[in-house]
Amino acid sequence: MKAKDRFMPSREVKVFLQLIEKQFGAVPKEFKELALAKAKDRVYAVTRDVDRIDLDRVRINSLGIYVAEVKDGVLRLSIEGSQLVGPVAKKNVAEVDSDQVRAWFKGEDILVSGLFDGFVIVKYGDDFVGSGRFSDGKIVNFVPKARRLLEMH
Repeated sequence: MKAKDRFMPSREVKVFLQLIEKQFGAVPKEFKELALAKAKDRVYAVTRDVDRIDLDRVRINSLGIYVAEVKDGVLRLSIEGSQLVGPVAKKNVAEVDSDQVRAWFKGEDILVSGLFDGFVIVKYGDDFVGSGRFSDGKIVNFVPKARRLLEMH
């Protein structure tokens, strides 16, 4: 696949933005200003200045910052994606306390109270720390193993 073929066509971008709007009630302006690229099910946000580079002449693993995964019409935000969407989100944001956020960073599922639907953004204080799937009163953790806190003895 050539680098230029990785950019999402406008109809795909529109569907992606509609998924964000439906799940979180708002779309951050950054997603409207940046170019979006896709590799498999992952969506990356890329500065439009990337057009200045002849991408066919360089070897690239991925373009931009990983912001979400879209699989079978279901949107799951990455940690960075939750940090972009969180400040404008109007729904499906679960606020957690210090014990819950500590468990979250260890990769544990966390119990929460509230009415949520599908994937939620996890918020601690003013920080958006990721997203997980809400089910049966808990948020299922998707923090990658490489980004989890290790228990210090």
